[in-house]
Amino acid sequence: MKVCIMCGGEGTRLRPLTFERPKPCIPIVNRPSISHLVTHLADLGFTEMVVTLGYKGDDIERALGDGSLFGAEITYVHEEIKLGTAGSVKNAQQFLDGAPFLVVGGDHVADLNLLEFYREHIRGDAIASIGLISIDDPSEYGIAEIDVTYQIKRFKEKPGPGEIFSNLASTGMYVCSPEIFDYIPSGEKTDFAKNVFPRLMNEGRTIKGWLARGNWTDVGSPRSLRQAERWKLQEISTTNIAGDLHVKGAKIVGPVSLGGSISLGSNSQIIGPVSIGAGTTIESNVLIGPYTSIGEDCVIKNNAKIFSSSIYNQVVVGSRTTVSGSIIDNDTIIGDTCSVENDTVIGPRVVIQNNVTIHSGTRLWPEVIVPDGSIVKEHVLNEKYDLRCEGS
Repeated sequence: MKVCIMCGGEGTRLRPLTFERPKPCIPIVNRPSISHLVTHLADLGFTEMVVTLGYKGDDIERALGDGSLFGAEITYVHEEIKLGTAGSVKNAQQFLDGAPFLVVGGDHVADLNLLEFYREHIRGDAIASIGLISIDDPSEYGIAEIDVTYQIKRFKEKPGPGEIFSNLASTGMYVCSPEIFDYIPSGEKTDFAKNVFPRLMNEGRTIKGWLARGNWTDVGSPRSLRQAERWKLQEISTTNIAGDLHVKGAKIVGPVSLGGSISLGSNSQIIGPVSIGAGTTIESNVLIGPYTSIGEDCVIKNNAKIFSSSIYNQVVVGSRTTVSGSIIDNDTIIGDTCSVENDTVIGPRVVIQNNVTIHSGTRLWPEVIVPDGSIVKEHVLNEKYDLRCEGS
């Protein structure tokens, strides 16, 4: 079975995390997020994969290789210009034509039964089927109204107030029959939701919905990224140690996944689910709470506390510092007696000096320096980098 994985976007809404990596390579539990998706798809039998590449596509190729580590065969198709969701699939037509195929976004994290989705489509007569999921706020998604046969009767992309006739949001996962290519122009920017599906409905073609059950997110914001990591951490069922562990009177309450050469100081506590990468040092009297991921070669100093946060590689967290519900990118140094509040995103190579408070919802661009005693209440930008954080 074939699947097309679309990886063309720049991920501007996730900056500063996407300045130096494409969105599908953002770590989730110390692995590129797309590797979780590819593993899930291959386990379901979607072993013929076509990956469309745009922004920093070489990083995605390095992360996935030829697919053999996942039990799959991966073909890469590069886009010279942005072609939109449908245009991207059209650009890969030669590798997808001939049989129904699944379409997913490279930033999707899900445990949905997509094999069931595929089978439901091929049993029916629809030219396309859309995976739908009930969500609390569908205003940022396409929404659909279906009848008792699951046929889509109305579809609206990003509805405004008074237009939200359904809370069934499109997951951006589709199963398409090969005939769909007749409705997508070559070499033009074309989207499924904005262009192709409205045209099909206007011409009376059947589009079906599939009601998804389970976890799904498109990792479009730091908050959804943290939620995706929370799901993946919940999949850790036992405590496992990949190598040597140096423990001095510390306490581990699993499930915890530990890499090699980790040092855990006296009276420190780790309460799972937690994942810690190889070479990380955790000093004395440190508390690491549930739903935390810490990368490789980090240093967590005495009396620090970390709760439900994503710490990437080579990060230093100072003594008596608290980090809550935040994301901290590679090679960042946080000084002593700091407070990093919930929903903060700190880019790579940031230096936060001592006695600093970072207010909730704040983003710090790469390589900024925050002086001693600062109270940061708004984004701290660096003009060496693009200043936008909205868009795709």
